[in-house]
Amino acid sequence: MGKLAVFKYFSFLMLVATFIMAVFTIFGLFGGNAYPLGNMARAMLVYALPLLIIGNAVLLLYWLLRRRWHWAAIPFLTILCCIPYMGTYLQIGSLDANAETQSGLKIATYNVSSFNRETTGFIAQDILSEMKREKVDVLCMQEYSDYSGDKRNSDSYKDYFPYMEYGLNTRYVIYSRFPIKAHDTIEFPNSNNSAMWADIDVHGFDVRVYNVHLETAGAHHVMGRASKLEQEGYDVRGNRLLEAVYGTYTTGIIKRAGQSQILTQHIQQCDIPVILAGDFVDVPYSYVYNTLLGDNMVDGFKECGSGLMNTIRNTSMMRIDYVFHDKSLQGATYYKKDLSYSDHYPVFMKIILN
Repeated sequence: MGKLAVFKYFSFLMLVATFIMAVFTIFGLFGGNAYPLGNMARAMLVYALPLLIIGNAVLLLYWLLRRRWHWAAIPFLTILCCIPYMGTYLQIGSLDANAETQSGLKIATYNVSSFNRETTGFIAQDILSEMKREKVDVLCMQEYSDYSGDKRNSDSYKDYFPYMEYGLNTRYVIYSRFPIKAHDTIEFPNSNNSAMWADIDVHGFDVRVYNVHLETAGAHHVMGRASKLEQEGYDVRGNRLLEAVYGTYTTGIIKRAGQSQILTQHIQQCDIPVILAGDFVDVPYSYVYNTLLGDNMVDGFKECGSGLMNTIRNTSMMRIDYVFHDKSLQGATYYKKDLSYSDHYPVFMKIILN
């Protein structure tokens, strides 16, 4: 009788966990629909969605093994609701080999992390070689540095990319093989991050390319600062450190939300087709992702990508670098390359200009 009571109690706990997991997952799917300020719990659930989906899968397996089909239906239906979200990370199928031969614009975005502050220029030159191999027409770089030692990277890039424009403090750049007709910078208030845009003439077809780097999470800065304080004898363990990290993340989430609104308003005022590329520092289904996607933009990976799309090295479920485009344009290919020059992967997309 004692074992039976324990078994029933465990089953009850699993049932409660099933309902809680389902509720949290559904709230996470809609967590990016509300502005984060005042809705931080919902906003944070978006970041937990991969773990929540895994939890639902475990619970589904448990109820299937128990042959409790009615309880298994709860995680099963929850996972079905997550299929559109999972499509932002995983696309089934293979790249169309013929798509690259179509006429259009090949764009790449790459957060180069200041080329790891390497002084010989090797990294910058190797990245240029990669862009040539991929036949990139427009290259958007974030955390760019024009100098490698006493050499200017732009001097060596100009043979392949004859046109270029800098963003704020030369930390952003757009390189182009086609003429740049106009350009400007979009500054974000109370931030070191910004965006820039360039109107590019592609054989008589005008398109505006935005190069974006939104507010960084800043966790590495917090952890580094905490380590220094600990070495100096301060107590940064436990809740104090967790509060510092949490506070930094939530501040970043709120700042990025406001920056995405500024950027979206700017894009809506543009009267030519738009391509939006860069480091959003945020995950799919977040407020930033939903705001920038809006009703008129297309996530290039969902349109023509293949396989698993993560853009941060050494992580399997961290996608924060994107290429979006106006619905009037058409995507042909979308992929990343495993380059080791930065903590980010470069993202490439071929876009057919209509």
